[in-house]
Amino acid sequence: MRYSYEFKLECVQFYKETGTYPPTPEKVKQHSFRYKIREWTRMYDKHGPNILKHSNENYKWTPDAKLVLINQYLTGKSMTSVAIDAGIDKGLLYSWIRKYEELGYNGLVESKKGRKCKNPDMNKKTIVQRDLNETELEELIRLRAENEYIKAEIEVLKKSIALRKEKEAAHLKAKKQRSSKNLESKDTN
Repeated sequence: MRYSYEFKLECVQFYKETGTYPPTPEKVKQHSFRYKIREWTRMYDKHGPNILKHSNENYKWTPDAKLVLINQYLTGKSMTSVAIDAGIDKGLLYSWIRKYEELGYNGLVESKKGRKCKNPDMNKKTIVQRDLNETELEELIRLRAENEYIKAEIEVLKKSIALRKEKEAAHLKAKKQRSSKNLESKDTN
């Protein structure tokens, strides 16, 4: 359940003033609501009332900053206290720790989100169209033809290298077979 800033602030102030918990909202488990109030209170005491607000923009954590928090946890500090000190949710810290344990430092680097685009042209930024004069158009056509020629040349070179490697491998295999036959014939003599 997502609580408003005002509701969180009222709950924290009620808890601090009376020492008791405010009434639990409907459809929320009492123990989880009370846990949230204690967490909000600790965050309020550590960072002030603004930490309870929902930010419109997510903060972008660098992999190094994530690693600092993970190291605090790995050196013995509790996950909850590390998360509260950083002003983040414990679940977010847990996901970073899990990624770090599975993939190492590379797991902390942000990767692209979402499904890959089916049409590769959609990924390209829209280019502002302008009219080309005759010389620019001729140069563009010439460069495109040259580019295609170079691509074809590279493919030919790749294929010739692959064929050369296959021939060398076949030659080595035949040589090994001949040498093993020679050893067998010497052993029988």
